[in-house]
Amino acid sequence: MTDAPSLRSARFAELTPAELYGLLRLRVDVFVVEQECPYPELDGRDVEPTTVHLWFADDEGTVLSTIRVLENGEDRAIGRVATAVQARGRGLSAQLVQRGIELCEGRTIDIGAQAYLESWYERFGFRRSGPDYLEDGIPHLPMRLAGRG
Repeated sequence: MTDAPSLRSARFAELTPAELYGLLRLRVDVFVVEQECPYPELDGRDVEPTTVHLWFADDEGTVLSTIRVLENGEDRAIGRVATAVQARGRGLSAQLVQRGIELCEGRTIDIGAQAYLESWYERFGFRRSGPDYLEDGIPHLPMRLAGRG
């Protein structure tokens, strides 16, 4: 694995088949297999023309970490934050979330955070915006980064 993964960004129509496969495979590996949550990973939001996919890949093109930025009217959402087991602890997700926030250009951003990650998201300025809830058997909470506009 390379020591300097490359940051990549694309909308759905710009993704190569190999890139799309890598993004989806990582998300399924983390959310469906590792976290044992059989859920509809393919929710239709990836293909929206305004969705931006951000990821780090190694020299071979293997996806190491990914997020997606969604438009929700005037607001934005960041989701599907996932990092491969072998790439964790390198700060890749943090860099992606920071870049995602920058792409949102001061708009309000919502996330559905796994509860154990609340303090991790707080370091970016996100704050709890509602009560805890269960999603696929995993405790979550809504968080929001208020727009600066």
